[in-house]
Amino acid sequence: MATETVLIDKLLHAVVRQGASDLHITVGQPPVIRHDGHLVKLKTKVLEPADTMSLMKSIAPDRCQQELQAVGTSDFGMAFGDLARFRVSIFKQRGNIAMVLRQIPAKLLTMEQLGLPPACVRLLQRPRGLFLVTGPTGSGKSTSLAAMINYINENFDHHIVTVEDPIEFYHFHKKSTINQREIGVDVPSFSEALRRALRQDPDVILVGELRDLPTIEAAITAAETGHIVFGTLHTTGAQGTVNRIIDVFPTNQQDQIRTQLSTSIIAVLSQALLPKIGGGRIAAYELLVCNSAIGNLIRENKTFRITSSIQTGAKQGMVLLDDSLFTLWREQKCSKADVMAKAQLPDELAARIANAERGMFDDEDDVKSNAKEAH
Repeated sequence: MATETVLIDKLLHAVVRQGASDLHITVGQPPVIRHDGHLVKLKTKVLEPADTMSLMKSIAPDRCQQELQAVGTSDFGMAFGDLARFRVSIFKQRGNIAMVLRQIPAKLLTMEQLGLPPACVRLLQRPRGLFLVTGPTGSGKSTSLAAMINYINENFDHHIVTVEDPIEFYHFHKKSTINQREIGVDVPSFSEALRRALRQDPDVILVGELRDLPTIEAAITAAETGHIVFGTLHTTGAQGTVNRIIDVFPTNQQDQIRTQLSTSIIAVLSQALLPKIGGGRIAAYELLVCNSAIGNLIRENKTFRITSSIQTGAKQGMVLLDDSLFTLWREQKCSKADVMAKAQLPDELAARIANAERGMFDDEDDVKSNAKEAH
């Protein structure tokens, strides 16, 4: 067993040293790391079934090994000394054991370092409401949330309760008091934790994932009753996020949910992570700030008009994902191919880039003001 422990340590050291985001372990190939979005095989031996099994056993807690046997998969968080934390998913494939370990940086980045839209700072000072952070897996949602929670922790005397599966970033008490609860360790489910949280005198509640109807219902209720609630969804764009939440509910409840959402949503921050020219990665953001006009669109089931409202809401700090992508391309931070791959309306973005390449901005002042708001 000792030799395998050395092996996992060596692999994790490689991940931290090379600044990789993930480590993949599966039978039939050497360990693989994801670096700046690309998968790279490590120059070590091809893994046998016995290797992946002993690697898993060297790090997985007993309860997770039992869950793996029972349901074929399990997730947990682990510390790697003081160097980093990892979020680990162990699972069975073709009857063998496989693992993916995602590196969680030890150091919290600030909102400025992440390039979050400046309006976010103002939004965090709101006394109550639902703040949604959305985007595909691996787009940096957890990192953005950790930065926002840390900002509140440093600047306000709040009680912050987080519910996570598993806990990713560790927060320490600063100006705020912070309690972090892990699903499966401290509490059985998100919805249960949310219901209980309301009795724990919270000011701010972070829900790792709004993954089912009871959790979404509990989050909306908490947001309505005077708490700031942060939640994540795997949706892209503000418009798609609002629709997704409404669609989770049965048809006969949807009107009521639209009304509740129209008054409880503070903002939707949607993000995408792109390879940066010269190495590393950078995020593009879409920010919807829910004002009375957007509240009306949600209530009246006119969410298809949200995108154009974001466009006209630049003065309130709103920004469209495609504008943010265009700025990253124009500032030569990302390649044309990479920004196109993340675009909401690729044809329109392609036309804008083509115009810019020809040196004829259709609306130069407009683009400049949008870019300023975005960054």
